[in-house]
Amino acid sequence: MMKNRNFKELLAITVVCFLLSAFVATSMLSAGPVVKVTLLHLNDVYEIDPVSGGAQGGLARVATLKKRLLKENPNTYAILAGDLFSPSALGAAPFKAGHLDGRQMVATLNQLGLDYITFGNHEFDLNKDSFYTRLSESRSTWISSNVFDEKGSPFPGVSESEIITVTDDSNNTVRIGLFGVTLASNKKSYVTYKDPLKTARAMVKSLRGEVDILIAVTHLDIEQDMQIAKDLPEVDLILGGHEHENIQIWRGLDFTPIFKADANARTVYVHELIFDIEKRKLQIVSQLRFITGEIPDDPETVRVIKKWRDIGYNGFRRAGFRPENIVVRTTQSLDGLESSVRNNSTRLTKLICKGMMDVSPGTDLAIYNAGSVRIDDLIPPGKISEYDVIRILPFGGDVVSVKMKGRLLKRVLDQGKRNRGTGGYLQMANVSLSEDGTKWFINGKKLKSGRKYKIAISDFLLTGNESGLGYLTEDNKNITDIRRHGDIRKALIARLQKIYGSEEVSGE
Repeated sequence: MMKNRNFKELLAITVVCFLLSAFVATSMLSAGPVVKVTLLHLNDVYEIDPVSGGAQGGLARVATLKKRLLKENPNTYAILAGDLFSPSALGAAPFKAGHLDGRQMVATLNQLGLDYITFGNHEFDLNKDSFYTRLSESRSTWISSNVFDEKGSPFPGVSESEIITVTDDSNNTVRIGLFGVTLASNKKSYVTYKDPLKTARAMVKSLRGEVDILIAVTHLDIEQDMQIAKDLPEVDLILGGHEHENIQIWRGLDFTPIFKADANARTVYVHELIFDIEKRKLQIVSQLRFITGEIPDDPETVRVIKKWRDIGYNGFRRAGFRPENIVVRTTQSLDGLESSVRNNSTRLTKLICKGMMDVSPGTDLAIYNAGSVRIDDLIPPGKISEYDVIRILPFGGDVVSVKMKGRLLKRVLDQGKRNRGTGGYLQMANVSLSEDGTKWFINGKKLKSGRKYKIAISDFLLTGNESGLGYLTEDNKNITDIRRHGDIRKALIARLQKIYGSEEVSGE
């Protein structure tokens, strides 16, 4: 991946690479008949609106791009490689007896014309009823080869594979096989998983002789994708998700291409498949497309987005928030990117910690899991609305103060360190580690195992549901004096206003 380059440099490099790839592909193909198929590939989409202060992403822009691609080539298909139902700020909005739970995303993608989807691990954040309802509302074709219901049967309307038959104006035909595999990281009672690598092998065996082009649509970590490419050279292309940053690599004896776009449609990939009918050879020309304000919004999709945004905002108002209300104007950017908050502290994560301590006076330190921060965005200096705060911490939950024995605290901090790179990584305030990584310090003093520390902690961490922290529950004998101090989002708002000054400006 390219580092330390600005947007214009990246755009120039991408265009050059695309033109070179197109030239190579054209020159390698004969003058004989070819069938061209266009794939619009996106993954890990949680926001229907643009992100980064409106500069990037936005599904109304993606809808416009798909319409443009369809005009250029009627054989155009949009494919999403998992994660759309959850988590998102708008999805957490109160609605009827529950929450929106991805209704807004399904409706928007229906309007956009999404053709094929495989499951992401976050689809199963929803309870069983909401999950089944979202599936029934979706007009896309769902493909999953390794994820089934609790009885091991396919979910309603979900295929283990699909074959797309594409015929051009000269009646030349190409068959494209799709299968989908998902990592088993969200084990709910209504879901069962088969091993994704073994499943991919079985799908290759069953499909390869039936199709001209074989594509794996995956929601796996990149190491698993690379293993598929190395073990199964019969796969022509891997369209992936799960990582939130764009990736393009080639692995295996046949140099199978693996692609992933940026989360929240900051970018998408456009893959041109050019199949030589006579030689039975495939060329793939891929371009990373930046989704910015240079692409106009599709009006029909905008109307759907506005409908669900209004519904979500009304739900938040009933819960005591004013989504459009501008609470502060910051002078600094706030880094909530997943790649940042799951590995290090940032200005934003420190503000959350300090806000927790503000509402629970007398605490020695604060801790919460990095997975609470879901915005996956770099918030530019300027206006921060209450909805932005909801985007940062969509799950909400209470700030809780507890007294905890030092020996338990050390165990928790050690596990948080081991969880680095995941949502279980612990963000902290007033905590430091010795240079050799063996000793913890609280407020500059060495942690003592026999001492009781007063801690501001997120209520989720006291459920025992975080990775490696199953023992961290309210009934642990080393935890006492449990007190709740209100919504963590309210605490962050108060801290932002304390640092940057209160705006209290009505939404514009």
